[in-house]
Amino acid sequence: MRNGLIGSVALGLLLVGTSVRVFAFDRGHVETFAVLPAGATGPEGLTVGPDGNVYVTTFGFNTQGQVPGPSQLFVFDPNGKLIRNVAIAGSTAHTLGLGFNPVTRDLIVLDFGAGTALKVNPVKGTSSVFMTVTGSAGLNALTFDKFGNLYVSDSFQGIIWTTGPGGGPGKVWVQDALLTPNGVPPFGANGIEFNNARTAMLVANTANDQIITIPVHNGQSNNPTAGQPAILVNSINGADGIAIDGDDNIWVAANQGDEIVVIDPTGKVIAKLGDFEGVDERGIPQGLLFPASPAFSPDGRTLYVTNLALDLRLATGSPASQTIDSQWTDQVQRYTVSALKTNFKPIGR
Repeated sequence: MRNGLIGSVALGLLLVGTSVRVFAFDRGHVETFAVLPAGATGPEGLTVGPDGNVYVTTFGFNTQGQVPGPSQLFVFDPNGKLIRNVAIAGSTAHTLGLGFNPVTRDLIVLDFGAGTALKVNPVKGTSSVFMTVTGSAGLNALTFDKFGNLYVSDSFQGIIWTTGPGGGPGKVWVQDALLTPNGVPPFGANGIEFNNARTAMLVANTANDQIITIPVHNGQSNNPTAGQPAILVNSINGADGIAIDGDDNIWVAANQGDEIVVIDPTGKVIAKLGDFEGVDERGIPQGLLFPASPAFSPDGRTLYVTNLALDLRLATGSPASQTIDSQWTDQVQRYTVSALKTNFKPIGR
C-alpha cells in the first residue's frame, strides 16, 4: 500500500507542468428534420434536388414486416415541411438509391425489388424503366459523373453497373469479390461516390464493414474505366450510404453503429457524429436508428440522413438476423429523417 502511494505521488509530481493533450469526438447534435406521415414505411434513399428540397424513398418494411407496393416518394422543403407525397407508379414497395442526373435533370430511382432503375416524374410519380441489368441483382445506390453517365452498385453480385445519360441496358463497369457481401447485413456494394478529382470511386461494403477504393482511369473523359478495387479501411459497423465533401472526406452512415463516421482520404477517422437516443412515447426514434443514406444541403452546412429503423429479422425472414437494434426498431411507429450540422471539430485539431 505504502509503495503504491509513493508511486502515485511520484507520477503526479512528474506530470506537474506537463501539457497532456486529450482528444475526444465531438458528436454534435442530431435533430429530427422530418417525421414521415403515419402509415409510411422506413425511408432508405435520400437525395437533395437542384431546388434544395429533400427527396426520400421508402423501403417497404414496417414493424409488422413487408408491405405491398408501390413505393412512396416524399419531398420536403429545406425546413422539413412536407411538400408532397406521391406513389411511384409501376414500382415495387422496395426502392433504394435515387438522384438527379446533373446533365438531364431526370430523377432516377432504383427499384431494388424489380432490379431496375426508373426515371420518375417527381411531381406526378409516373415512371418508366431507365436501366435494366442481368442476374440476381440487388441495385442499391447510385451516382453520376459530370457527363450524366449513371453508376449503380449491385449489393448481391458485387458489380458496379453503368449506362449513359439516356439509359438502356446496364454494362458491367467493374466486378470484384471485394464488392460482394460476407457478413451482416447481407448487402455488399452499397454507397458509391467519386472523389472530387474523379481519380477514384469510393464504395461502402455493408456486410464487410469496409470502404473500397476503385481507381478511375481517364476520369475526366466521357468513358472512364475502372482499376483494381482495394480496401481503403475496415471496421465501420454496417457501412451504408456515403457522401464526400469538398476536402474528399468520406461521410459514412454506419447503420449498425447508429452514427456517422467521417474519415479522411487516407482512411483515418476524424469524427464520429450522432448516436441513438431512444424511441419516445409516440414511437418516434430520437437521434439515429439504422441510418442509411446521407446527403449534404446545397451549402454543405447540413447533412441529412434517413433512419431506416429496419428489423433485419423481418427483412431476411430469419430470427438469426437479430442485431442489437432489432428490438428497438420494433417499437418504431413513425419513421424519420435526421439532420446534423457539419461544422464539427475534427479530432486532434
